[in-house]
Amino acid sequence: MNRLLRILSVYVAWHVTLSFLAFIGGISGLILLFDTIELLRRTAGNDSLGFGTVFGLALLKLPHTAQATLPFAVMLAMMYALFRLSRSHELLVMRAAGISVWQFLAPPLALTLVLGFVNLAVVDPFAASLYDSYQRLEDSLIRRNSTSINLDRGGLWLRESQNGAVTIVRAGAMQAEGDVLNLRDVSVFKMNGEAIESRYEAAAGRLGAGVIAMSNVWEMHLGGGRATSAYHQDFWIPTTLTADKVQDSLAAPETMSFWDLPAFIRSSQAAGFSALPHRLYWQSLLASPFLLCAMVLVASAFYLTAGTKLPGWMLRGAAGLGTGFLVYFLNHFTYALGLSATLPLALAAWAPTVATAMFGVAYLFHREDG
Repeated sequence: MNRLLRILSVYVAWHVTLSFLAFIGGISGLILLFDTIELLRRTAGNDSLGFGTVFGLALLKLPHTAQATLPFAVMLAMMYALFRLSRSHELLVMRAAGISVWQFLAPPLALTLVLGFVNLAVVDPFAASLYDSYQRLEDSLIRRNSTSINLDRGGLWLRESQNGAVTIVRAGAMQAEGDVLNLRDVSVFKMNGEAIESRYEAAAGRLGAGVIAMSNVWEMHLGGGRATSAYHQDFWIPTTLTADKVQDSLAAPETMSFWDLPAFIRSSQAAGFSALPHRLYWQSLLASPFLLCAMVLVASAFYLTAGTKLPGWMLRGAAGLGTGFLVYFLNHFTYALGLSATLPLALAAWAPTVATAMFGVAYLFHREDG
């Protein structure tokens, strides 16, 4: 019996794997097609961007977008695998041989859990890196954003372009206090084109509404073919940046890998920022492997006990897809509530997974043992 169970486990897992590869491939192809069309529409007035550049942007975005469809791909793969096994009466033979629902579901659940953790540990860093490149290229080629903000271990970097003049601000450390951002070890570079015209160095500064205020500033002017220096007790540089803009423009959590998020969250909180989107996104990543398993249970609830008549399959398939979209809506709804701090982070990230798994388990227990 144990040998038979092992053979059947491999057989079922193989069917689910083939179905998953087919569905994720088809979904990815559709995503690439629609993203390319959308980017072509957005760049229709820009003659400098050819089809190759647009298609490259769509490819950079593809892994991140495909990750969001993994729960649907897993659910559809499980439903199709069960459909094939039932239509060929193989599922009936397995049940007649004494294989319980839970023994039958153990291989797909284990396979899905491994897939979830591989996606978390390996695929997500790769997808996040490509998505970060996509956003940078989108800002520069399509949105033509004149302001960029970056926070990393080297400190805070701000870049602003006004009337052709570029100002770059670097701070070794920062601390947010309400509407003011306190800066330490401040360096400001004023550039004309690619050339640096002036450089300002200060031990401390403040980014407030419309101005960067510094005290005890050394100015180094590089124009006129020779360098000159001057000391200012107080110095102000006008800017359109604010503390709120800095916080809102920090790296999007989707552009950071699962492994980099904890360090970024710690550094952001040390700087006085809440890092709420990053903390919630990290929790949702932790829940993602278990959400995939919950979708296997949902697919099994609709297709494991279905009859062999085609109208019954179609009705159950429509109900399964409707449940999948309901889970998708619930996931995004609780995520939005978490971002607004209406729900605790753990509840916002884990509630859809737990609710979906409980629905699948309860229904299967009812059908199998009820």
